Formats: sequence, structure tokens, C-alpha cells
Amino acid sequence: MSNVVSLLNYAQRRLGGMFPGFFPGGNTKHDHYKDFGYPETLTFPQLYKMYLRNGVATAGVDKTALKTWQDCPYLLEQERDGSETGKADETGLERDIRNKFSALRLWAKLAAADRMAMVGGYSGVILRLKDGLAFDQPVGKVPGGLDGLYKVDAVWAAQLTVAEYDTDPISETYGEPVMYQFNEAAIDTNQQNRRQLRVHPDRVIIWSEDGTINGKSILEPGYNDLIDMEKVKGGGGEGFWKNAKSAPVLEVDKDAKIDQMAKAMGVTVEDLADKMNEQVGDWNAGFDQLLMLMGMQAKTLQITLPSPEHFYGVPLQSFAASINMPVKILVGMQTGERASTEDAEEWAQTCMSRRTNIVHPNIMELVARLQRFGILPAKDWYVDQADLTESSMSEKIDRANKMADTNQKMGGTVYVFTDDEIRAAVGYEPLSDADKYRDDVTDDEATAAAGGKTPPTEE
Repeated sequence: MSNVVSLLNYAQRRLGGMFPGFFPGGNTKHDHYKDFGYPETLTFPQLYKMYLRNGVATAGVDKTALKTWQDCPYLLEQERDGSETGKADETGLERDIRNKFSALRLWAKLAAADRMAMVGGYSGVILRLKDGLAFDQPVGKVPGGLDGLYKVDAVWAAQLTVAEYDTDPISETYGEPVMYQFNEAAIDTNQQNRRQLRVHPDRVIIWSEDGTINGKSILEPGYNDLIDMEKVKGGGGEGFWKNAKSAPVLEVDKDAKIDQMAKAMGVTVEDLADKMNEQVGDWNAGFDQLLMLMGMQAKTLQITLPSPEHFYGVPLQSFAASINMPVKILVGMQTGERASTEDAEEWAQTCMSRRTNIVHPNIMELVARLQRFGILPAKDWYVDQADLTESSMSEKIDRANKMADTNQKMGGTVYVFTDDEIRAAVGYEPLSDADKYRDDVTDDEATAAAGGKTPPTEE
């Protein structure tokens, strides 16, 4: 009896799942991950493959990295403008650091680490030092100053995993990694990537949003949207392909003589179906192939496909929202329309926020590590980069013109903006007195111009 009751309950649950609300005992809640084919958990191989093979995912990561690293940072001894216009104030130590980092391609390597971290949640920056010790040894003082750092490697999260944690409850580093395992072959690069070694944490900078291996990939919130876009794109492409080259449907006439058709094809009646499949396959392989029919009609099934743009646009907008990127910046516009000023300003602010909260703290962690090793002297170092939200020169000039027009509208009696304020709006320093009055004609120059005679004074 109990078996019968269990069977009835199972049948009710199955029917309730198939027809929600019509049968008692059914589970009316859906598992959308199973219904729509979404993975319940995401692993690095899935994220990495999506980044490599999905154009929208690639654009989301690469455009974020390119905008964030639009220009190289400057490491300064004191807080000031370190841009090209500020190089006149560059100290000798800053120049040596700039040249050393340029030779190491340090900023390019850190930009690559930032891109890798956006995909995998974190990445590793392995420091290769001239201290004469193996990779698995802690680092003390490194001789040679700036020359003590001779190479920097950016590696993917899958290549750098934790080998050992600190398990001492009274240790200051309890729960933190005390040894990493580097396996170059964890990422297939089509090269002989066979290096495997243990790396001490002193020689590793973990690049992530919080400086730990617990960071999250920016592809994770919109991963389901990327899958939906692939479904729409793949389904549309497959549908158009099948419409263009679909297998015919053979309609047999009631008076067709199957035995005569088999005889004409040189096969038995039992093998006729296989022979027809072979003939249709040859016909599909080339549009100029012959399709022999006796008492049959060949028809094609046409699939009516709706326009995929609307179905593709919904997950596209959702994915763009998940990475805080305007859609027009993510994919551009085929009509030549550019992103609006508001979109561009919002995108610049987003990337400036990434610099402030992710990039610069990770750079300062590297600086602190180099100070501890004696590669950099102990100072209050500053990181400077050009402001992404700064107006263009044309916008600055337009602002200066409006300021000058405002002064003119006041009738010349009251100046709302000074000359120095107008120059500052364009990004120029105030003029010195020598530059400000350099075009004024002196009395001696006026006398010489008048042929030695004193020019008349104006009443």
C-alpha cells in the first residue's frame, strides 16, 4: 500500500511540475537555471572561454581596461601634476624610476594583470628579483636598488593557486596564503608552457578588487545574459542556414511504384530508403546535383524567423548594466552615431572610480613591497594619472570664450572673471608681468620709429 501511495505522490509532483496550478502537490517554483540552461556555479574555465569566444564579453573587459589605462601613471616623490606638462619639475629619482619602469614595461604588465583579474576574479603579478634566492624563499633586502627588480610577470588566476594557508590561530597572517603554486600549463597558450614552481607570497602581488584571491569576475553578474545572446545569435544563424540549404521533404504519390524506383536505382526495395538518403545528401552537398524522383514530389520546409535584434537587445542592455558601461560604448553604433556626452561622461567617471578603488591601491601595494625590499627608498610616494573626466581643449576654449563674453556684457565696468581665471579655464598658468606686457612699445622704441623725433603726446 505504501508503494502505491508513494507512486501516486510522485505522479502528482511530476504532473504538478509539468502543469503548475492544476495538480496538487506540484512544485510551482521553477529552477530557472535548469529551465534556461544557465550554469548554477561558474568556474574559471567557463569565464575564460566566454571572454575568448564571445565578442561582447571581450569588449566589456578590454574596453574597461583600455579606458582605465588610457595613459600611464607617474610615481612621484611629492603630490603634484606628473603629466607631460609637469615633467619640468621631475626629480632625478623620478626620472630613473620612469625609465626603469618603461624598460620593464611595468605599466603594460599591470594593465594586463588588471584585465586578467576582471575575467578570473583575481590575477597574480610575480616579481623576479636579483636576490640570489629561489622563488619559494622569503625576500629580505635586495641589493642593487632599482636594478634589483629585473622582470614582472602577469599570470591568470588558474595559473596561480594557493598551495598552503597559515593554520596557526595566533599568527597575524592566520588564514592567509603562505605559499602559492604556479602552473603555467593551466592556460593553454599554444606554447611550451611547462613551468611549475612554488612561489613565496613576498614575490607575488595579488591583483583584485580587494587584494585577495576572493575577488569576483565582472562577467559573473551578466553571464546569463551572454548565454542568451549566444542563443539568439546562434539560433538565428542556424535558422537562416537551414532556410538557405534545407533537406527536401519527399511526398510519395499513391500510384508510385516503389519496386520500379528501386530497380532503376539498382538496389533492393529494403535499401531504397538508404539510397534516397544518400541521393538527397549528394543533392544538398551541391546545388547542381541531380535529384531523381519517380512518382514523388520534393518540397522544402521554410522556417519563418522573426527579427533577432529585439531579442538580442534585451540581454545586451542587461549585460551592459551589469558592468556599468553604456551600450553605445560597449558595441558602438552601426549607423555612425556616437555615444552621447552624458554616456561618455558617465563612462569616464566609472573608470576613474576603478582607478581610485582598485588600480591605485594595487599599485601602492607594489610600491610598498619594493620599499620593503630596498628597491625603492622609503618615502611618501604618490601615483598620478591624467584625469579621464577632464574636458577636451575645444570644450575648454568654448568655456573661456563664454567667460570673456560675460565680462564684455558687463560693459567693461565690472569684471566677473579675471584674465588668470580665464587662462585657468583653458588649463594655462597665469602670465608673468614680462610676458603680459611684452608687446608694449617703450619710449625709446617710439622715438626711433619716428626718425629720432619725439612723437607727439596724446591730449
